[in-house]
Amino acid sequence: MPHVIRSRVRAPHASPVTSPVTSPVMSSAAPRPARSPADAEAVAVLHRAAQALMDDLAGLTHRLVAALREKEPAYRAAIEADPAGIWQEANRSLRLSVGSLIRPRESREAACRMSWRIGEHRAEQGLPLDALLHAFRLGGAMVWQGLVDETTRRRPEDIRLLVHVAADVWSFVDEHCGLVADAYRATERRLAWRRENQQRLTVAALLDGTARIADIPGAATMLELPEEGRYVVVAASGASGAATGPVVGLPPGTRALRHRTPDAEHVVVLLAGGAPERADEPPYEGTCRADGELAALAAGLTVPPGVRVGIGSAVTGLAALGEARGLAATALRACPRDGGVVLLDEHLPAALVVSSSRLGAALAGRVLGPLDRLDPADRDLLVDTLRTWLEADGSAQRAGTRLYCHRNTVLNRLRRFEQLTGRSLARPSDVVEISLALAARRLLDS
Repeated sequence: MPHVIRSRVRAPHASPVTSPVTSPVMSSAAPRPARSPADAEAVAVLHRAAQALMDDLAGLTHRLVAALREKEPAYRAAIEADPAGIWQEANRSLRLSVGSLIRPRESREAACRMSWRIGEHRAEQGLPLDALLHAFRLGGAMVWQGLVDETTRRRPEDIRLLVHVAADVWSFVDEHCGLVADAYRATERRLAWRRENQQRLTVAALLDGTARIADIPGAATMLELPEEGRYVVVAASGASGAATGPVVGLPPGTRALRHRTPDAEHVVVLLAGGAPERADEPPYEGTCRADGELAALAAGLTVPPGVRVGIGSAVTGLAALGEARGLAATALRACPRDGGVVLLDEHLPAALVVSSSRLGAALAGRVLGPLDRLDPADRDLLVDTLRTWLEADGSAQRAGTRLYCHRNTVLNRLRRFEQLTGRSLARPSDVVEISLALAARRLLDS
């Protein structure tokens, strides 16, 4: 409730009042010149009326709480939840407010601290700031009306003197409205930072696979995500147009959480499709509905030049996000060094190679090692021809078209490769090893 008045009898050089967690709240007016006789009479009238209010503080508190219940819906809910707490808060606030009319030196700092604490407390409870400010102004109006009524009842002729302090009353109400609003907003910022920090830690634990199973339901509530939803993790690394902004842009309407680490940005994406309709139904058959969604996600990403993006396979449940992050990291390692997007499910052979870099390097050395004895230009020509032939599904004609040479030239280079390596391009097992070796050499060589 508001602390209603900054009396004219306060100390002429009031010191700053420092709130517990904010910058100093200064006295709102400069020292006044010596009071006139009319001012002294007005102060005396004010003191008499204020003392009468203090004598009936419990009644004033009851009237204020009743008015809040009737006129402010947000406070009505708070009163129903904690009637004794609201009454005690209003009573303490009014005691300091009315006390400020009588003993400004003793009450002013306590009144400011009380306003600050109310602003903090109500922000923590989620009471709307508009409702809180309405309550302060309602309390100020009730105290002022009480002063007027008491003066009219006892000595009606003194009303003309009470008017002299009206500006001070409402100035003081405004001052404390500003103070409680500052406290409320400061607390909102602190709570928002705490929520964001808790969310960051929670997402980090889920992605690291260190979250406890017992904490998963709470994490789902905090992050506002379904505990058993279908998810995919996108990992992005490389140059970005904004140092602190998102590395990649997501399609509109995508529900996602971002988590940045020193070497990559991870995006947890909630998939809309692919969830079973019944508990005993498998999540997908044949071509998974979520597979199409992953392809659409990959196509809808906005990727700056030079950025490498890996999209893992879909997983079920927040508890599986650690696995999803590992799949995304594998897809990222399978991404070309000059940038691009790799969808793991479409690049499984390459992902298999980079999953064990030591074995991949050993395979590349075993299959392609004999080519390293050639001149680098000659070696690269054979490797490029072989890779193009594989991409052309084994067609020398199409490979020759892409390489701007005759098909016989392609066949001659392939036979030379077979002679140097002892591998046969007509043997399926050899073709598998050669394809994996080429992928390892491309992805693992610096």
